[in-house]
Amino acid sequence: MTAGPDARAPAPLASGHVTGPDGLTAAEVAARVAAGAVNVAAARTSRSLAAIVRTNVFTFFNGLLAALWVVAVLTGRWQNALFGGVIVANSAIGIVQELRAKRTLDRLAVLSAPRARPVRDGREEEAAVADVVLDDLLVVRAGDQVPVDGVLHRGEGLSVDESLLTGESDSVAKVPGDALLSGSVVLAGSGRVQATAVGEQAYAARLAAEARVFTRARSELQEGTTRILRWIALVLLVVGPLVLWSQFRTEENEDWRDAVTGTVGALVGMVPEGLVLLTTLAFLVATLGLARRQVLVQELPAVEGLARVDVVCLDKTGTLTHGDIALDRVEPLGADAGTGPALALLCAADGGNATSRALAAAFADAGGEAVAAAVPFSSARKWSAVRTARGVSWVLGAPEMVLPAPGCGAQRDARARADEIAAAGRRVLLLARSPEPWAGDAAEPDLPAGLEPAALVVLAERIRDDAAEVLRYFTDQGVALKVISGDNPRTVGAVAAAVGVPGVVGAGDAVDARTLPEDPDALGAVLETASVFGRVTPHQKRAMVRALQARGHVVAMTGDGVNDALALKDADIGVAMGNGAPATRAVAQLVLLDGRFAHLPHAVAEGRRVIANIERAANLFLVKNVYSVVLALVTVVTLVAYPLEPVQLTLISTLTIGVPGFFLALAPNRRRYVPGFVGRVLRFSLPVGLVIGALAYVAYAVTRWLDPDGGVAAARTTATVVVLVVALWTLAVLARPLTRGKAALLVAMAGLAALAVALPGFREDVLLLQPTGPTLLLAAALGAGGALLVEVVARSGGLHRSLPAPARE
Repeated sequence: MTAGPDARAPAPLASGHVTGPDGLTAAEVAARVAAGAVNVAAARTSRSLAAIVRTNVFTFFNGLLAALWVVAVLTGRWQNALFGGVIVANSAIGIVQELRAKRTLDRLAVLSAPRARPVRDGREEEAAVADVVLDDLLVVRAGDQVPVDGVLHRGEGLSVDESLLTGESDSVAKVPGDALLSGSVVLAGSGRVQATAVGEQAYAARLAAEARVFTRARSELQEGTTRILRWIALVLLVVGPLVLWSQFRTEENEDWRDAVTGTVGALVGMVPEGLVLLTTLAFLVATLGLARRQVLVQELPAVEGLARVDVVCLDKTGTLTHGDIALDRVEPLGADAGTGPALALLCAADGGNATSRALAAAFADAGGEAVAAAVPFSSARKWSAVRTARGVSWVLGAPEMVLPAPGCGAQRDARARADEIAAAGRRVLLLARSPEPWAGDAAEPDLPAGLEPAALVVLAERIRDDAAEVLRYFTDQGVALKVISGDNPRTVGAVAAAVGVPGVVGAGDAVDARTLPEDPDALGAVLETASVFGRVTPHQKRAMVRALQARGHVVAMTGDGVNDALALKDADIGVAMGNGAPATRAVAQLVLLDGRFAHLPHAVAEGRRVIANIERAANLFLVKNVYSVVLALVTVVTLVAYPLEPVQLTLISTLTIGVPGFFLALAPNRRRYVPGFVGRVLRFSLPVGLVIGALAYVAYAVTRWLDPDGGVAAARTTATVVVLVVALWTLAVLARPLTRGKAALLVAMAGLAALAVALPGFREDVLLLQPTGPTLLLAAALGAGGALLVEVVARSGGLHRSLPAPARE
């Protein structure tokens, strides 16, 4: 988006009400709730019941099948209308599964939803964002995403990033009286904001499609399936009228009922009635499986997208290490001259970040000192500062940022000692003082002159127990790892070496991001060779993601802090920690609700299962579509009756596609992702479909020649058995490698097919089959030949060369 915030900035105090420092009273809140002035927008975390029903019932192919069902019923042959059950089954299964997923995802979304901090009756409370009302006085801190449009009443070094709304990624300083836009992210400082527009009236609500969660992940499966369905729809429109014409022209049909039945059979065979359903079900089942592991999937295609990822960018804090940090020790640099009170002032002035909270537990007594001015911590400048009423400036931040060019001996010694501590994998901050104030404005302050090192503050981070195992999994799967952190490069390098990042053996292997080129091509070249980067700014994280994408990589980005939000939004798949900043969770496709990085391999495995199994199912469906088109074209050219009755096609589809396809789509599968889904499916399904279609017509024609007295019914019986045999063998080829479960499925389908053909009464009255010894022998011979040809196609390139060898299942 390019429109700036001024285009629709909230009107300050449009209601005329000015909220006092104690916030609204309970009565005022109740009055606004009764008037509907609450922060509830129409956007939902998932589709409504009506939308779910509409999407699953009112589809093009369901409509076509319903029309064909009506026509089949009008012929008076109820057996040929049994395919109508497919409409009901497809719709019912899709609705039930999606409702089940909706309940699960909505419940998890509540756990992941950000909270607001309104001040009411003089007390700061915590409430759901939807419970905020007009004129509420809200406390906002670094890492928060502003939930409403408002006006800043009081701010302490407050700066926000409005790029999620405007596309402009610069930090915007805010002073009392300035307007804040909903959806903007607090980068630094804190403040109190009066809500001037809530719910649908808020700026972010109008731009939710781009500004918040629902930036759609790309799905090769959905794109490929949609492309295939468009081709099939076009074929139906062209071939359908020709088949109808041929069926009325052929002498093999006795009356209009035979002609209509043949046309219905041809068109039903060309409809991939369950392909979309199976694709959706595979996504939903994967989503539910991940939900049981406390992984919230905010976009269904993200499950597939994570399986396509070949580069994972990791933030150190909260991903490789636990997000919580604790004070380890303070090393004085010379005489102690008020370092304790100074740290207490810094914590009190900037309590919105994890470092301040960790220090606040140890330093609460400011010793009577008062703050005259403060600069909150910013992930871009990496330091914070206070100036006391006595005229002393205290600065706390990264040593290389506080003393970028150490001059005197004390400064050099402080930097050397800080580097030594960082090399051991510890996080270290430098506390320095100066009698001079800082220069510059509130948005871009400059360090005070004459800074003198006072102390080193050493913080402890715990490496996650599962970090090494997870990274080893990604390495074994051929996924490149990039550790991107704002911390000291040596600290990041030490942690990366400890958890086994490939190519990193020590602290010295990390790259200082301040030395990186700005040119995207040059940056991409560095990223291809190095794996660990420290002192990375939020804008550099975003640039790194884009540089990797420009080189053809599919990038996943993990993070938990506000400094990760921009990179997560631009990554192909953003993965946020459940305990991270609200802004980070808002833009991610996956949220690890319990913050466990170890869940990512399971998410990758689910994605790979979805991709590989849907490819299997798509092969099954398209083989049927191809041989149905072949038979339809043959009937047009030869003017014979369509070789299969609709009920016989229903039997074939159920036993060789519908039931086995459902189980195969949900079966385990660890095959690695390989691009080219549509091409692989066509390379197998086209030749196999041609083989089955040709053999079915040969079976029909030969039977008519050998047994003219048997009529069309006998010929259709032979064609049905041939298609059953070859389609079952095709199913066996696609199910490889065979497991006990798959073998049992194949045996069950073959047994049911044999039973259907052998069961007297059922075969004649329902399936309209008239098997005889000679026709069954002919069908067996043609079926065996067809199975051999399918095997040749699979081994010569249709399947064998286009698919990698599957991993053991």
